[in-house]
Amino acid sequence: MGNNYGTIFKISTFGESHGKGLGVVIDGCPPGIELDLDFIHHEMQRRKPGQSKITTQRKEEDEISIFSGVFEGKTTGTPIGIVIHNTDQKSQDYSHIAEKFRPSHADFTYHTKYGFRDYRGGGRSSARETAARVAAGAIAKLVLKKLGIQIEGCVTQIGAIQCPDFQKYDLSKAEENIVRCPDPQIAEKMIDLVKEVRKDGDSIGGVVSCVIKNCPAGLGEPVFDKFHAELGKAMLSINAAKGFQYGSGFSGVTMRGSEHNDLLIKKGNKIGTKTNYSGGIQGGITSGEDIYFDVAFKPVATIMRDQPSIDIHGNEVVVSGKGRHDPCVVPRAVPIVEAMAALVTLDFYLRNQSTNLSID
Repeated sequence: MGNNYGTIFKISTFGESHGKGLGVVIDGCPPGIELDLDFIHHEMQRRKPGQSKITTQRKEEDEISIFSGVFEGKTTGTPIGIVIHNTDQKSQDYSHIAEKFRPSHADFTYHTKYGFRDYRGGGRSSARETAARVAAGAIAKLVLKKLGIQIEGCVTQIGAIQCPDFQKYDLSKAEENIVRCPDPQIAEKMIDLVKEVRKDGDSIGGVVSCVIKNCPAGLGEPVFDKFHAELGKAMLSINAAKGFQYGSGFSGVTMRGSEHNDLLIKKGNKIGTKTNYSGGIQGGITSGEDIYFDVAFKPVATIMRDQPSIDIHGNEVVVSGKGRHDPCVVPRAVPIVEAMAALVTLDFYLRNQSTNLSID
């Protein structure tokens, strides 16, 4: 239950952190899309563990194997099956918590729900599941690229260090440093902070900001399936995500309506808005302006310090931090946020195509 996402462009992910592998089945992908395997590989490399000195040192190349739905390099319109094999599991690192609940992990809640859990890296609750989402999101991005829609994300905050007004930057520059911040000077401060936190055996959180460019007006449904509601659901389904805001977000509460209203103006032969406090979405439907949003991520729950807890028998215990873990998950979350944004956008685009049919 809860392993599927989408209405027309649907994905179903499977697998665990320390199982043989994980993967995704994509249904509803339009036929005839040429798959750029180099691009998909690049997206997987952006998310993979062990990519820099400030990430977990688990070594997974995250190479994908496509089993179905592709012929002669193009999608056939049938389900696309993708598998990513695990190659660097160290399950013994987790034997000490087989009966212990780690603070702020899903151990207690999974055990309560199922009466049993895969304690090796959290099993299904591990963020390693997101590798499958990035693979599916890469294919969604390829479809959106044909439509002229572009999605770019970056890191705009780690701890108290912020990079304000991210939209004024060339976001492609964010890929030039290991923390994925578009401002190189602020990026160095962020990197130093993450190194300091790791040295202390601790962890820290931050914010990923993202923009969907050239999205056509008219996507989204007006009541329960508002574009921003689905976007929020998609983002909050990512491991460690704690908050979502779009447009002016919480800062909008300090403004008056006369300041906050996005006045309609002519932009060439189109209607647009003078400002964009709405974040490209009005009444749950896209307006044609850039859609921008932020996702807050908590500090990683596993820290290299002893913490008091409870075991499955109700006894007080001490949980010791072991294994390979990110001191800050935020840089690796950027491609995940982009992938989920691509899945939401493409699904709504295809929904529009299926409902806007004229009958003569």
